[in-house]
Amino acid sequence: MSFAKKALCFGVLSSFGIAAAASAQSVINGAGASFPAPFYQRAFAGAASKGVKVNYQSVGSGAGVRQYVAGTVDFGATDEPIKASEAAKVSRGVVQFPAVGGTIAIAYNKADCKGLKLSQKQAVDIFLGKIKTWDQLKCGKGPITVAHRSDGSGTTFAFTNSLSAFSSEWKSKVGEGKSVKWPVGVGGKGNEGVAGVLSNTAGSIGYINQSYVKGKLQAAALQNKAGNYVLPTLAGGAAALNNITLDGNLAGEDPNPAGAKSYPISTLTWILAYQKGNGAKAGQIRSAMLYLLGRAQNDADELGYVPLRGDILKKAKAAVAKIGA
Repeated sequence: MSFAKKALCFGVLSSFGIAAAASAQSVINGAGASFPAPFYQRAFAGAASKGVKVNYQSVGSGAGVRQYVAGTVDFGATDEPIKASEAAKVSRGVVQFPAVGGTIAIAYNKADCKGLKLSQKQAVDIFLGKIKTWDQLKCGKGPITVAHRSDGSGTTFAFTNSLSAFSSEWKSKVGEGKSVKWPVGVGGKGNEGVAGVLSNTAGSIGYINQSYVKGKLQAAALQNKAGNYVLPTLAGGAAALNNITLDGNLAGEDPNPAGAKSYPISTLTWILAYQKGNGAKAGQIRSAMLYLLGRAQNDADELGYVPLRGDILKKAKAAVAKIGA
């Protein structure tokens, strides 16, 4: 091989090595909530087609917030807004914004039980272990196996927050949080894990994001504050989220929203980014998040989520602009 060809070959290989190194450096790493994971995976795949690579690990809200506070990721994701005590530990400054909405379904695996309707009291009594059989729900026979999260979870926070709003007994005995002491049931890690437990256990019931209700699983219609039985659909979720008012940190919740069409366990899910210390990645992080809040919202309904609209979406996009180098 001539010197010129060798030099050309070396130049190509060197360029390839530099490009590969640059590519490796430009991957944005995030971790957190499993609730929005299918939506994030689709959204970030779309962002990759625009040249922005995002690696998102569905590890649960609790782990996501811990990694975010520790600074080991480029962004975190959580179904419960960051606490003031946690935000105080983030020296780089917190940028928090809602990324998508969703409904938490009470899902069940019972082939001979169609169209299950649960009052708020029945929902609470199932997870308190007071309702033990399907006979008590007049929907088939046999024992009920309750499934819940085993890891720290924003989905658990939103679910138990609603149960506390439904019942003073639940609030005093169990309360709300990312992790609670469950009176009954078996645990699964992540929404994926609980969906797996439900799918593999005939006669089971548990709580998961609507997007995980598939195959053998059905969602119960749940009584809302107005007394109507509503399924965890786009319409039910959108009606509920319209009742949520965001504070200055773009956090907000309503564990039992008003409205004839509102599904009662509806929630937002949040991204946690940094105001500074992002270096050369800052522009790409902003691009990924604007894609998430832009084109990706069109896929939300298909995937079982509630797209952001109006004022909430406007405020979320404005927050992204605060992500600096």
